[in-house]
Parts: sequence; C-alpha cells; structure tokens
Amino acid sequence: MAYSNEVVARARARLAQAKADRESENNAHLRLAYARVPRLREIDRALRLTMAQAAQSIFDPERDAQSALTQARKENEALQREREWLIDANFEEGFLDDSPICEKCGGQGYLGSRMCECLAELCRQEQKKELSVLSGASRESFETFRLSYYSDQPDGTLGASPRAIMAATLNTCQRFARHFSMQSGNLLLSGGTGLGKTFLSACIARTVADNGFSVAYETAGQLFARLEAAKFEDDPEAKRLTAAYRGCDLLILDDLGTELVTQFTISALYMLVNDRLLAGMPTVISTNLNTTDIGKRYSPQIASRLLGAYRRVPFVGEDVRLQKARGI
Repeated sequence: MAYSNEVVARARARLAQAKADRESENNAHLRLAYARVPRLREIDRALRLTMAQAAQSIFDPERDAQSALTQARKENEALQREREWLIDANFEEGFLDDSPICEKCGGQGYLGSRMCECLAELCRQEQKKELSVLSGASRESFETFRLSYYSDQPDGTLGASPRAIMAATLNTCQRFARHFSMQSGNLLLSGGTGLGKTFLSACIARTVADNGFSVAYETAGQLFARLEAAKFEDDPEAKRLTAAYRGCDLLILDDLGTELVTQFTISALYMLVNDRLLAGMPTVISTNLNTTDIGKRYSPQIASRLLGAYRRVPFVGEDVRLQKARGI
C-alpha cells in the first residue's frame, strides 16, 4: 500500500512521540513507587545483581555455571513474588505495567522490513486527514445515501426507474470501495449536476482509506492548478501533491469537465490517466459530461481511455440539491 513519504513520516513521528510518552510515564510511576515503597528499589537492584552474577559465572571456570543459574533463578522467583505482592498491596492495577507501546515491535514500527500494524494504523489515520478537502467530510457514508430522492416511476428512455438505476449505482460504488484492491479497475461516474457523484466518490475515498490504502481525492480544477504550479512555478507543495496523484493506490478526480480546458490541461490529463492505466493503478473519475461531450472536449486519445478502460457508472434523476432546497 503506497503511502506517501510525508504520510509515513508523520505516522512515525506520532509513534515515536507515543513511545517516548509511554516510557516517560512508566519512569515517573517507577520513581513514585520507589518513593512510596523503598523496598521495591532494593528488589529491583537485587534482581539485576543476581542475573549479572549468574551471567558472569558462565565464564568462571572455578564455578558450576548450572548450579549458579539454578540458584539465581530461585532467588529471582522469590524476589519477583515479593515484588508482585508489594505492588498489589500498594498500587492500583496496571500502575507499574511497563509494557511497550506495541507488544509486537516494541514501538519501533517495523518487524524486520515489514511495517508493523501499529505504524500501519497511524498511516491510515494520517492518510484520512488528507481527505479533509471533502465537503461535509463527517457526513458522507453509503448508509446515508437516500434513494428516496430518485423517482421509482419507470422511465422509457432509461429502460428502468431512476431509483432502480441509482440502487445499482450505489451497489457498484459500495462493492468497489469495500472490496478495493489494486485489481479493482477504474470507474467513470457520469451524469447530470446534483445527482450524488461527489457524495458517492467521497464515500469511496473514505472507505478505501479506512481499509488501509492510500487515496488522493481532488477536484479537477484544483488538480490541474497544482499540476501547473508544480511544472511552471517550482511549488514544493504542488510537487508533493503531484507525486501523490501519480503514486497513490486510488486517485479520485471529481468534477472533470468543470476546469478551464487548455493545451496544458489536456496534456496533463492524458499523462495522468495513461500513466495510471499503464501502472495498473485504479482511478475514479466523476463528470457531468456524457460520452459525446468527452469526445468533443478532450483529445481522441483521452476519450478512448476514459470510455474504453473505465467502467461507466450512470447517475440519473432530478437534481437532489434542488429537491433539498425545495424542502423535499
């Protein structure tokens, strides 16, 4: 899962801080325990001493190493029992629990070369923060998508009712998001204004990010502006985002067709779409344009890729925003 360097760096910094905080808290509790029950300090010193002496005996030819280890083990067991009794009698449960921030990796974040789940979870959290550009980010979820806004009356032109078509659209988006993998392919969400394309693309983004994949979500206008800034203005932040658009597990490009079309945007769109197709990296694009409009607005090469390599997901019905404005 291709988290950006920035996401991983922020996650590692959070893990390091959590590890330091845990160690600081453990040390503070231990100092307090020693002050309240001085015998605990004596026990801990004795535990360290007996083990050190047992270790030294291994290299002492005049001592029976096995006997020394057995004696050290007995002494340690007795000291441990006394320590546990003193702790139970004087402190609440868990007060001197010195377990690391993560039992698996000890707070290092990696098990060999593999990222530990503790760091992966922090990466997921940091990745979700990057989706904050979504409007109403706390509200969009598949469960709150209301099919009641779409007519259940059969439409001869569509071959079914808008509600039936949108129910299938909702199911397609849910399945794509919940079973997302690098083999999921691409979606083209197309239909008129106010029919839920941005809402469901936001749901896809959040669900895929929740499942641990890296997601870049951007409106067409903003994406092309950042690509242009990265190319012509030497903007470090724009360059970072440009790298994210190309390297993330899932790119969601919202409202394609609302941007100002120039030779640069056509070239940039072709490169972005083509590069991700060649790399086998899934992309979701939403647009108000129909298939004919796409062919007219962009180059034949772009139209061929969008219409040939993307699964078209139709959005039909009456503008939901207008319905809400009328209090429906």
